[in-house]
Amino acid sequence: MDEVCSLLGVRPQTVYAYVSRKKLEVMADPAHPRRSLYRAEDAAALNKRKRAGRKYETLAANTLFGAEPSIVTGLSAFHRGHLYYRGQDAVVLARTATLEDAACLLWAGERPADFSCAAVVPAAESARAAAFTTLAVRAASGHSTRGRLTRVLHQEGQGLVGQLANAFGARPGSEPLHLRFAAGWGQGTEAAELLRTAMVLLVDHELTSSAFAARVAASTGASLPACLLAGLTTLSGPLHGDASGQVQALFSDVQRLGQEAVARHYLSSGLPLPGFGHHLYPDGDPRAGALLALFQPPQVIAAFIRSVTELTGLPPNIDVALAALAAHLSLPDDAVFGMFATARSVGLLAHSLEQLDVAQVIRPRGRYVGLPPAQT
Repeated sequence: MDEVCSLLGVRPQTVYAYVSRKKLEVMADPAHPRRSLYRAEDAAALNKRKRAGRKYETLAANTLFGAEPSIVTGLSAFHRGHLYYRGQDAVVLARTATLEDAACLLWAGERPADFSCAAVVPAAESARAAAFTTLAVRAASGHSTRGRLTRVLHQEGQGLVGQLANAFGARPGSEPLHLRFAAGWGQGTEAAELLRTAMVLLVDHELTSSAFAARVAASTGASLPACLLAGLTTLSGPLHGDASGQVQALFSDVQRLGQEAVARHYLSSGLPLPGFGHHLYPDGDPRAGALLALFQPPQVIAAFIRSVTELTGLPPNIDVALAALAAHLSLPDDAVFGMFATARSVGLLAHSLEQLDVAQVIRPRGRYVGLPPAQT
């Protein structure tokens, strides 16, 4: 008995249960009538199934929390510390491409996307409220993605991105989005080029939580605006697409109190500095490096970035670059999130469209660990 319990990692009561369910054969020990012998092959098979079960649970949990990829995609990937869109280096692409070009690439379109939009956005207390309200109204009355041609869905997606941009402050019109945003935020052509680069760098980032949310909605046949809304509400969290807001608050403290005082406060108390380091880019986020190389942030912010990098060894990620860009251009409140959300809506729609090729609803199973069901 002791040997079987040790092998299976269970108590004697469990061994008796295995015997009663015919999973473990038992016989009397001829040498010791009061002892029992258990069939070694049965015990080995039970042990193998138990180990396989633990591996399956571990794999299932890891699949959802980032240790293993769980969804096949041809949109973007990481390779040797760089981000690629359909095999093209995102940093290289961002040197010349527009958001419309990136949409054509990710959506596998025949020509650059047209995000023209003259729609007037309803008044709201903030640009973010206007954007989400507009999208929610579209989602409430949208048609299912099922049974519709790809070109029709592309056309609807273009309208969604264009209307979303208007809500976040882009000037209505037919120009490329970076020019529309620059005009809406009172910026010139030099700033427009910075916005163009930033948006292309933000288009997609493999299977993020927001991309997964959009795919879950798409797998149910939800409308395209509903898929986009599912993704963008997930993106809005401070641990995801709104992380740059935390960095902007940090930079506000730096400008008010000085970079040395802020750095000392965080480092002496062991608080993590938002925007520095990235688990997917151990050698530094190439998107941040590419964007920061194009402009000079305010002196105190630039000094703070250098100091923190030297003191922690953690280089700035894209959230720091976006917050520094906002400070450099004196962009309106929520402009960074608006630019991020508009650019990433292209990727979220690409994930939604790609998911339509899979005729199966995404439905992970829960592993119940609560109170046992009540006996009836």
